[in-house]
Amino acid sequence: MRVFVTGASGFIGSAVVPELISAGHHVVGLARSEASAAALRAAGAEVLRGDLEDLDSLRAGAAASDGVIHLAFIHDFSQFEASARTDHRAIEALGGALEGSGKPLVVAGGLLGIAPGRVATERDEHGPDSFVSPRQAGVRAALSFASRGVRSSIVRLAPSVHGPNDRGFLAMLIDIARTKGVAGYVGEGTARWPGVHRLDAGRLFRLGLEKAPAGSFLHGAADEGVRVRAIAEVIGRHLNLPVAPIGPENAGEHFGWFAPLLGMDSPASNALTRELLDWNPTHPGLLEDLDAGHYFEPLAN
Repeated sequence: MRVFVTGASGFIGSAVVPELISAGHHVVGLARSEASAAALRAAGAEVLRGDLEDLDSLRAGAAASDGVIHLAFIHDFSQFEASARTDHRAIEALGGALEGSGKPLVVAGGLLGIAPGRVATERDEHGPDSFVSPRQAGVRAALSFASRGVRSSIVRLAPSVHGPNDRGFLAMLIDIARTKGVAGYVGEGTARWPGVHRLDAGRLFRLGLEKAPAGSFLHGAADEGVRVRAIAEVIGRHLNLPVAPIGPENAGEHFGWFAPLLGMDSPASNALTRELLDWNPTHPGLLEDLDAGHYFEPLAN
């Protein structure tokens, strides 16, 4: 299968691309820089230059493919709504190019805020949480193509997609702990976060491309829910810092824009995804990976 991948050189994309190639697929990766293009060529992929705002390139890449995996997102949380609008337009362009073909379109989404306070399942629609709701227009657009001749599906990823060279939320918590001199957590630290290793996520995207039914939600979560206090305790032990609660009234000052997410209780099941795709995560869980020590070493360039 010729597969067009956006975000192909990113943290998750760099796991998806070799997973696809090792399964015999031909990958065409979208690259917005020469450095990204070089990384894709080194991984054995073909390169299409462009970015998420270059809708003509997106349409061309999708039209020339047998399937699309859409991973790219502009992670500027200071302009999250603008990033979500860009994502929505990109999904419309990709899906439009596949319309009526029966080809797969697999789109990355998120698990935070689906069913706060209880274990979310693949049957749940996304809740009205104010932080993540802007992205739901893109999710709805992707799913709408299921009735328009596209085998579209959504991989709802855990907030912590972890592994070596992760620059995401776990790395941010470590940086905050170093800066503040304390490994903190919001309130009692009982909020639960799902987690998934990037290599397990890479396999899930490949399986979704190959087998997911049109209109399906897939859950990229190996850990159903890890208490944020447990995450803070591992960080505190590795940095030799005290571990302490941060009151909700002070969380914004301590964690910045990250505070509402850190206090969000969003456990998620993967039972239906396992059954549907025979997806069985095999790599280290979130706490085991964090405790392995690589998060506390300098990141590779």
